[in-house]
Amino acid sequence: MSHAGQHPLGRRSLLRGAAIGAAALATGPLIGRSPARAVGLDSASYTIRYDNGARQTILGLGFEIQSDSINSGNNGMPTEVSGVPFDLTPSERTRFYQQILKANRSDRGFRYCRLALGLYHRGLDPTNKHIIDRYEGQTALLAEMIQQAGIEGVAAEYWSPAPGWKSNSSYIKGTLASFDPAFLDQVGDAMVQDLDYLAARGVPISMWGLQNEPDALPAYSSCFYEPADYLAAFKAVTPKIKAKYPNVLIHADSRGGWSGDRGKLVAADPQALSYVDAWTYHRVGTYADEQISGDYTSGAAGKPVFNNEFEYLHPTSSFNRTINTAHSIMNWMVFQNAPTWFWLHALKPTTNSESKGYSLGFWRPPSDTDFSSGHYPSIQTGHWDFNPENWNAVAGFVQYMPWDSVRHHVEEPVHSDGTPYNDHRIMAWKTPSGKQVFAVTNRSSSAPFTYTVDTQTASAFEGHRFGPTTNNQTLSRRTGPVITVTVPPLSIEFWVRTP
Repeated sequence: MSHAGQHPLGRRSLLRGAAIGAAALATGPLIGRSPARAVGLDSASYTIRYDNGARQTILGLGFEIQSDSINSGNNGMPTEVSGVPFDLTPSERTRFYQQILKANRSDRGFRYCRLALGLYHRGLDPTNKHIIDRYEGQTALLAEMIQQAGIEGVAAEYWSPAPGWKSNSSYIKGTLASFDPAFLDQVGDAMVQDLDYLAARGVPISMWGLQNEPDALPAYSSCFYEPADYLAAFKAVTPKIKAKYPNVLIHADSRGGWSGDRGKLVAADPQALSYVDAWTYHRVGTYADEQISGDYTSGAAGKPVFNNEFEYLHPTSSFNRTINTAHSIMNWMVFQNAPTWFWLHALKPTTNSESKGYSLGFWRPPSDTDFSSGHYPSIQTGHWDFNPENWNAVAGFVQYMPWDSVRHHVEEPVHSDGTPYNDHRIMAWKTPSGKQVFAVTNRSSSAPFTYTVDTQTASAFEGHRFGPTTNNQTLSRRTGPVITVTVPPLSIEFWVRTP
């Protein structure tokens, strides 16, 4: 389902984008090798193929919403009712929608909201077999958020089916009580009804997943599937989902894509494969260079691949998180032709130890009365603030890469061994209105890097700089067709054709 006037996200549009990407792979490598090799690490020349270099359509980015509570450190689920937008004051909800979800755009920003069924939406009906609101107005608030932020719809995905279908009658751990065909048929009907509950209350469904990380059993909502059991459940449920919601993107396996043990069985089964619209991976906080050299497409059967969860499990890392996150977005799209990319949480509470690595911002729930130094003393109850290291990495892509932008190939230099410049990345696209935009980065912590870019247009470009402590700094205009920009250390720049 989609809002009127928007493009529904369906198998047809995604496969068309995948076909463009496959054609690119067939005619040459994803990274163009410049005839002249770069001779140094302080500057290089690039040519954007805005003439004949169209690649995949980039649908827009996604985020996850914590609309209910989880214990600090992900250590179980409290009875406390707490979440967003619920905990925010009315004015703070509006500011959240405008400044993060729309990234201060006038129209819309993020396209998809990942909704954790059985975790952050975990109320139960009297039979314990259907997921409903746990507190009054929960889905209505989600619908309000989606409408006011211009989001297309939710990426609904199970962290656990309702306990009435589980072997241990609990949201936490266990597996399905049976994998007999008759039982799976009932499970499929119930899962369709879970979507019906959301849709009937104004929450459009854009994507659907059978199970988040089906090989894991954490201390919060989960459901373990042996590979053969995952295949059986997937084959039983997906035809029902697709019959009721034909435009919904169905993905697998929300951790290891086609290359995980469960994904391999799905890929090898023609019936199951026919219901896969995309393969999803979780590359949680990993070094983004792996998207340059890693194999994410050879077994994808021509279907798109993308990351639908990215965050940092620890607040510190051996690399700069801001630039690494930007590189994750760019490398998935440039080297793997991904049509979208998901950050984990828009907001996390000030009470949770994992919030710094997981969030684009923090909110203070009513239960948190600790305003001491070092514990977000400036955030009032029911208010939120940015988490700059994460938000500044994502904000520019939400703001300057509108829905359905088309990526264009860039001819870029390589090292003498044929490998690309991992520390200095470039990505170019055209917006749906035809406006040229490109992004460049500098991962060096000490030295600037100069890009000389043939933009193939005599138009002017205006720059916008982001970094660990920099958000949307406006830079002086440059006029094409060849423009030169020197990017400071640990910076991301977006150059947008004007007007």
